[in-house]
Amino acid sequence: MSHDYLHVAASGDPEALLNDLMRTYGDDVWKYACFLTRRKDAADDIAQDVFWKAYRHLPSFRGECSVKTWLLRITRRTALNYLRSAFVRKVTLAGLFTPGGSHRSAELEAMDRQAERDVWDVVLGLPAKYREVIVLDAHYELSYQEMAVLLGVSEGTVKSRLHRARAKVERTLKEVGDA
Repeated sequence: MSHDYLHVAASGDPEALLNDLMRTYGDDVWKYACFLTRRKDAADDIAQDVFWKAYRHLPSFRGECSVKTWLLRITRRTALNYLRSAFVRKVTLAGLFTPGGSHRSAELEAMDRQAERDVWDVVLGLPAKYREVIVLDAHYELSYQEMAVLLGVSEGTVKSRLHRARAKVERTLKEVGDA
């Protein structure tokens, strides 16, 4: 879905603009904030801050990246500032990204949930720079270029981190499976 937010901002309907941004990208912003902070309550506050910041700074948006990438970048900065300034308790992400609507047996569903938890445990055990690229790639499906803009690194660094992260996850899962 392509939006011309600069045109909408110039048209003078701020409420419609803010509502469209939140409706289109709210779920992605909240989930990314929750992933970074590991706190649902913090994700709620961060998501509100992100949309307020985006709305206030929309005239400065140059269109060098997609609106989604821009919002996720604001989310990342806001979440990292939160983490620097607040005491963060450890929480789990179990059930945060749940697939829906299947009619499989309860046993298969339970096995899939356990396998997903095992993968998340491995991903969450990675250093932050590897964890983040895995989530941006697998969940948000960002391109290398979008991830580079969001993280403030080169595309080559993104590719390298993603390759290393996948290798670490694969190696760890193999070791767990062999044990």
